[in-house]
Order: sequence, then structure tokens, then C-alpha cells
Amino acid sequence: MELEQFGHDTWWLVLAKVLLVFVFLVVMTLFAIWYERKVVARMQVRPGPNRVGGRFGALQSLADGLKLAFKEDIIPKGADRVVFFFAPVISTVAAFTAFAVIPFGPMVSVFGEKTPLQLTDLPVGVLVVLACSSMGIYGIVLGGWASGSTYPLLGGLRSSAQMISYEVAMGLSIVAVFMTAGSMSTSQIVDAQRHGQQVDFLMWDNVTLPGWYAILLLPSFVIYAVSAVGETNRAPFDLPEAESELVGGFHTEYSSLKFALFFLAEYINMVTVSGLCTTLFLGGWQAPWPVSIWDGANQGWWPLLWFTIKVLLLLFVFVWLRGTLPRLRYDQFMRFGWKVLIPANLVWILVLAGVRTVQDRDLSTVQRILWIGGPVLAALVIWMFWPSKKPAEETPGVAGIDAKKGRVGGAVGFPVPPLDLEVPPSPRAERVLVGRTSTGDSERETVSMGKES
Repeated sequence: MELEQFGHDTWWLVLAKVLLVFVFLVVMTLFAIWYERKVVARMQVRPGPNRVGGRFGALQSLADGLKLAFKEDIIPKGADRVVFFFAPVISTVAAFTAFAVIPFGPMVSVFGEKTPLQLTDLPVGVLVVLACSSMGIYGIVLGGWASGSTYPLLGGLRSSAQMISYEVAMGLSIVAVFMTAGSMSTSQIVDAQRHGQQVDFLMWDNVTLPGWYAILLLPSFVIYAVSAVGETNRAPFDLPEAESELVGGFHTEYSSLKFALFFLAEYINMVTVSGLCTTLFLGGWQAPWPVSIWDGANQGWWPLLWFTIKVLLLLFVFVWLRGTLPRLRYDQFMRFGWKVLIPANLVWILVLAGVRTVQDRDLSTVQRILWIGGPVLAALVIWMFWPSKKPAEETPGVAGIDAKKGRVGGAVGFPVPPLDLEVPPSPRAERVLVGRTSTGDSERETVSMGKES
């Protein structure tokens, strides 16, 4: 699909597309809430919602939304009322806007008008999604700050740090897609995955590689999937809303429709990252095999069905992770993002750039092996002879604390309470107690380190 096909729709067609995107996201949000509760209930061997909307509780999400709308809207006395009001609006608007460049299907006919089944597209369409995701962070930070309370502020800061960190990893995982497709346009990336790619690899010429980038760029797909879970604050990365630490996170002081907007933005972001993953790695609206054998599978309105099915499968992964994995510790989570995902992304981009450089040159088989195998062998040699760290038990203590006891991760780790529940002596050197002697006279007794003197 060419970019010249966009921007020529009549006003009513543009309005219809906007309405389509809005309805699609709202319906997917209502369905995802019900879907998550039913799947988790199934995992835990219980019925789940089964009262509102028949035996399957299909209208439970709608009932919850109406209940939130009629709840009392409470604004804390110390809150910044203007910012407190606009914070959830910013997150919701950014979440809706991000879906504007996601393609639902090819060219279709609507009342005789030919139009692409996509609201709009740009030469840098994927960057629009990342920009909207970045704007959504402002709503969370401002919501936590404007509440005028400690726990929402801490939740907002933690959430912003988490989302920014994993947005870096997500952006780097998409670089490999840009390099392979040769475009940042979402519609052109989908077109690039339509057919397999002919490449020359080592001693084989004209090798046909799979079209979907989830197979061709598997490391990028895995890193994107992990980063997407962290970007959307979903379990096991739902640390901004860790109830045991932060009560409810950045939206602790929110109620009624304002809380519903934050709730809506979270689920829309899940749909958005799933739709972007479908577009970048799973062939977009193209039919999967063996449905693709049918000639009409990728024509008309059928691609909208394939796109929706792929998004629902990715949403199931979100639910599956929530019902399976425990929450990570925050320092482990941030270390994983900065010290594992980002370095792995950079190494993968370097390897992919080297492979594409070798493919573009007219080299013999021996030269290709040397170009590709040489750096790999050098990296293995460096890894084998790299000096290892000292074991944690050999590291001397810090500030008088034994490295073998009282800390997690060695002397430079994190302090924990003694496992035998022996409470260490109080840091107060002395405390004064007032008592009486047998003769009735007052007497001051000095107690040092828990012992009378």
C-alpha cells in the first residue's frame, strides 16, 4: 500500500474511520476486562463473572463502567484541581490517538468510495505510536503529583521510570524491523511481510526466508513482547500499582469517572501494543497459513477478522502472564531492562547490520563465512577469557556488616532482617529510666545497650 493513497477521503469517510477506531477500542476494552476475569477464573478453577449478562457474565464490564460513572467524585483537599482533572484525560487521549496509524486491512469499498482500512499513515507512522505512548506517561506523573499525597507521588515516579526504561528497549527492538522493511510506515511494513524474502546466506544462494518478522527477527519479537508488558504496567511488571508497597499507585486518590479513564487507558494501551506487535511482527491484517491459501482471504473485509484474532491472542498472553507469574522486585525489574534487554538489543542490531552488509556485497562463500563467523568467534573468545567476579562470600563487609550474613546479594546487596529473628541492639547508646528505691527516694538509672549500669 502506497502513502499516496491516504489523505484523499471525504469528510464523512474520515469521520466514519474515527468512529470505527473509537468503537473498536472501547469494545475491545470491555471485552478484555471480561476476558481477563474469565480466563483467570478458569485458571483458578472458579466460575468468574456469571451474574450480569447471562451465565457467562458478558455484560459485567459494562455494569462496572456504569457503576463507576455513578460513584461519588472525590477530590482531595490538597490536590491541584486543574492538573488532577486533566491527568487521566491526557492518558486516555494519548491511548486513543496511538491507534490512528494501525492498519486494519487493505483497500475496501465503502458506499462506492475506495479507501484504505486505516485512519491515516505517515512515513514515520511507528514513531507516532511511540510518541503517543510517551505522552501517556505525562498523565500518570501529573496524576500522582497533583493528588497531593505521598503514595500517589511515589507511584507516579516509579511508573514513569519504568515506562521510560522499557520504552527505550521497545524502540530499539523496532529498529531491526525498520532495517529489514526499509520503511517506518505501518502499511508498508505489513506489505513487506506479505511474501518471503530471497537472501544469500553463507554457502546458500537465493534462500527464501519466512515473511513474518516474528520468525525472521525472533530476538526483536521476544524483546518487544517483554518490553510491551513492562510498558503497560501489567503483571508481573505491575510495580507502580503494588498494593503492598504503594496502596494503589498513582491513582490512589482517584474515583468515579477519573479512575475509569485511567483504567480505560491501561486496557487501550494493551490493545495498542498488541495491534502494533501484530503490525510489525505478525503480518498485520494478512491471513495466517493455511487460511492464506484461499485467494480471497486478504481481500475485502476479511482482513479485519484476521487482525482482530491476532490481537485477541496477544491479549490472552497478557492474561496468561498475570495468572501465572509472581511480581518482580523493583530493582530486579529495572536491572533486567537496562542491563539485559537494552544491551541485547544493541548487540542484535549490530549483528543484523553486519549480516545485511555481507548480503549487499558480492562475496564468495569463504569470505561470507569469515565476515560472519569472525566476529562471533572473537566474541566467544572474549567471553571465555573475561575475568570473573569474586564470589559474594569473599567480599569484605561494608560498614561493619558481615558479607555472609544479613544481606541479599553479598556485601553490596540489600539489607534484610535476620532470619533467626534476633533483633540487633538499638543504635541509641543510652536511655534514662526513672525508678524508685525501697526508701522512696527518686533515683536515675542509666541503661546502656539494654543492660543496666
